[in-house]
Formats: sequence, C-alpha cells, structure tokens
Amino acid sequence: MSANSQLLHRFHGCQFCFPPQNVRFKPEKVLATSFPQNFSHFSGLRSSSLSHLPPCEVSKVSLIRKCAPGNVSPEWSSSHPSEPPKTLNQEEVSLLTILKGANSFLPQVVLASTVLALIYPPSFKWFTNRYYAPALGFLMFAVGVNSSEKDFLEAFRRPGVILAGYVGQFVIKPLLGYLFGTIALTIFGLPTSLAAGIMLTSCVSGAQLSNYATFLTDPSMAPLSIVMTSLSTATAVFVTPCLSLLLIGKKLPVDVKGMVSNIVQIVVTPIATGLLLNRFFPKICEAIRPLLPPLSVFVTALCVGAPLALNVESLLSPSGISVLLLVIAFHLVAFVSGFTLTGIVFHDLPDVKALQRTISYETGMQSSLLALALANRFFQDPLVSIPPAISTVIMSLMGFSLVMLWARKEEAAVE
Repeated sequence: MSANSQLLHRFHGCQFCFPPQNVRFKPEKVLATSFPQNFSHFSGLRSSSLSHLPPCEVSKVSLIRKCAPGNVSPEWSSSHPSEPPKTLNQEEVSLLTILKGANSFLPQVVLASTVLALIYPPSFKWFTNRYYAPALGFLMFAVGVNSSEKDFLEAFRRPGVILAGYVGQFVIKPLLGYLFGTIALTIFGLPTSLAAGIMLTSCVSGAQLSNYATFLTDPSMAPLSIVMTSLSTATAVFVTPCLSLLLIGKKLPVDVKGMVSNIVQIVVTPIATGLLLNRFFPKICEAIRPLLPPLSVFVTALCVGAPLALNVESLLSPSGISVLLLVIAFHLVAFVSGFTLTGIVFHDLPDVKALQRTISYETGMQSSLLALALANRFFQDPLVSIPPAISTVIMSLMGFSLVMLWARKEEAAVE
C-alpha cells in the first residue's frame, strides 16, 4: 500500500480527527463528503441530524456548527462585539445617488413641463420675465461649483475650437434662419412677421442652457462651452442688430448697458461665485453639490414651461402649427450641422467626439429668451414673438433629449 493510500485509510478509519499539517484539503470538498447537501447553512445544523455519521465526522461537523454565526454564545458576543449593520450609511448613499442622478430625468421633466404648460398655463404664468435672469444664473452657479479655474484657462488655449463655435453661432445659424424664414413666406404663405420672428431667433447669441447641456454630457468641455457662449453673448451687442438689419431689414436698437449687465448677472457673477466657493470652501461645495442636480432640473423646467404658458394662445393659432414645424426643422438642421462640420474640421483630434457634441449644442441652442425680449420690445406686431417662444421649448426638448442619448452612449462605452 502506498503512502497516500495508507494516509487515506487512516483518515477514513478515524484514527485521527484532523489531517496532518502537510496535507491540504479543499474545504468545500471536505464539507461535501461530511454531511448531505441539504445542510447548506451552518446555522441550520442540529445534533439530531448527525446520528448517521461516524464519530470523527460528527466531531468535525460539531466543530463547524459551534463556529457558525448563529450559534455563538452570549459570553462570546459580549466579549467580541460585531459591527452593527450599516443600514443608515446605505440609506445615505442611496439618497445621494438619487439626488446626483436627477439630471438623468431632465428630458422627461422638460417634456412634462411642456405638456403641463399647454394643458394648464396658470401653473407657469407666475414665472414671469423677471425670474429668467436669476434662474439662468443659478444654472451657471451649478456649473461653477463643479468646475475649477484651471478648466477655463485650458479652454482659452483652444482658439480654433472657440472660433468654430462662434462661426456656428453667427454664420451657420443665421443662414439657416434666413432659409427657413424664406420657406415660411414662399411655401407656407405665412405672414411676414412670423418669418421675421424666425430670422430674429437665428440672430441672437448662444444659450446658457447649452453650457448646462454640455456639462451633463461632457463635464470637461463645460468651460469651453461657457467661453464660446460668453463670447457670442458679449459680441451680440453689435452682431445681432447687424444681422437683423441684414436679414429682416429693420434696425434694432439695443440697450448696450442693459445687455452687458445681463451678461454679468447671468454668466460671469454666478460662475465666479461657484469657482471661488469651490476653491476656498470645498466642504461647503461638497455639502451643497448633491442638491444642485434636482434644483437645476426644477429651474430648467420652469424656464421651458413659462414662455410656452405665456404664449399658448399664439401657439394654438391657425399658423402656430406651421411655425412649430419650421422651428423644429430649423433646430434639427442646426444641431446636425454643428455636429457634422465639427467632425470634418477636427477629425484628427483625440477628443473630436466631445467637441462635436459641444459645438452641436452651441449651434442648435440659442438665447431664444433674448429674441423673445427683443421681439416684444422693438416690434409692434405680436406675431413676431411666436417663433422665439416656440423656439425656447423646442430647443430645450431637443437639446436635453440629446443629453440623454449621448450620456447613455458614454456610460455604455465606459462599461
């Protein structure tokens, strides 16, 4: 008989209860041969069920049973306290996850606010024009809290990309506005005032919501988006009246001081506050950061639903459906143009996909609220304000639908 056979014979003969130190057994195999499969949990073992086993097997199983978590004596528990279950921490993590994930519901919330504004306009009519600047400023503050000054310094090192965003904003989009305004006159036979409203919408600067959309999809590109939007907004003081004169044939007087003040209030001050808070008071930022996504979703829903509720009568007019189709086509072509042309120009850059999404937002989304304010102030015909009001809703719905689509693709690519 070989040495291994003798060892196994002695083991099964119960001449010793445990194997020698130089012999290793797999625990799962030992347990599988020691007792039936129905004893799958240590705490379920009972002495009465071990009568069919040899003494040595009973000794081993009894030792395992005594070491089971469910059979520890009170004396052992008091001298060796175990850690309590972390139910509270799990609940806190779950709550933080829900708050931080609120941005993923933004397209659905925007759609719901649109439907609610159409069904029950008074739900949004209280959110008048005087609340727009603070609301957009809050969104910029959220971007500033989640950014750093290094991000903005890095953005200025890419002048070619900034120029591409500017061209998309004030060259491609006005051409599209003129095209669809002409279609409104010649093919749809709409009044000149509605065509002028479409053209006016295409002449304004970039929308601050595009910065927030970029932040949700590509956070590292948010400072670059903010720089592009700020540049277009600052130069809109001169560019928007010139484009309006060229396309519409009516010179628009612009309150330069008022527009500069709005730029400072909506863009510069909130972002600077968020950056300074993140730089010098990081603990405060950590405390408020989980609350920003749900609040931002709520504010965005108000910015979308309010203009629609205030102009719902004009939207439901006979020509409202035609204007709606034209505005949808205008924004769709703008989004696609920005995405495609950026891919062609910057195809050799490693972050070309993120740049395509960023400039697509810049080209497809503009400050329709500014166009709406200009229409109400400088045009006597109220029909001019209908396209900007519709554009505010369509721009937001399409932009944040792209946020949902591209963010999911990015998550799938990372996984």
